[in-house]
Amino acid sequence: MPFPSPPRSPSGPRRRTLLASAAGAALLVGCTATSDDPGGATSRSPSPEERARARAARDSADLVERYDAVLAAHPALAELLGPLRSQTARHAEAFGEGAPAPSAGSPTASAAPHAGKASPSASPSATPPVPADERDALAELAAAERSLADRRAKALLDLPGEPARLLASVAAAGAVHAYLLTEGAK
Repeated sequence: MPFPSPPRSPSGPRRRTLLASAAGAALLVGCTATSDDPGGATSRSPSPEERARARAARDSADLVERYDAVLAAHPALAELLGPLRSQTARHAEAFGEGAPAPSAGSPTASAAPHAGKASPSASPSATPPVPADERDALAELAAAERSLADRRAKALLDLPGEPARLLASVAAAGAVHAYLLTEGAK
């Protein structure tokens, strides 16, 4: 007499939890916001490393704006997107951007301290419109995460030591975000 197979529980939540934990661990290990130039900016042109950090910070801030747009259009996705958006904001901080500015639709946007100054994260970006369907919105956000993770993986080859490790860590976290968003769209 064969044994009956045990009831199968869905593997999705355990896998997502594991991947989210791995992404969080990668952030704790790889995202250090240290500066090699404690004296501040000088009159010299930025090094390739500084340009890469600035670009990575802008890219993360732009991605936070995409998350904000999707959350504004689809508030029901807050449970899925909230932690991913939070990690993406921490990526911008790790690259030296500081906390990304609140989105135009958030209640604190009018109280932002950037009254007369323009900063890279406060400049208006061309965030594409959010699809009306939640699945399509998640799929587009996953594609943006995947594309950025791929660009970062290529860019880290030109960076030395610590900046390369930081970029690799954030690229890996972005790939996990893309996976979780793809699974969330199913």
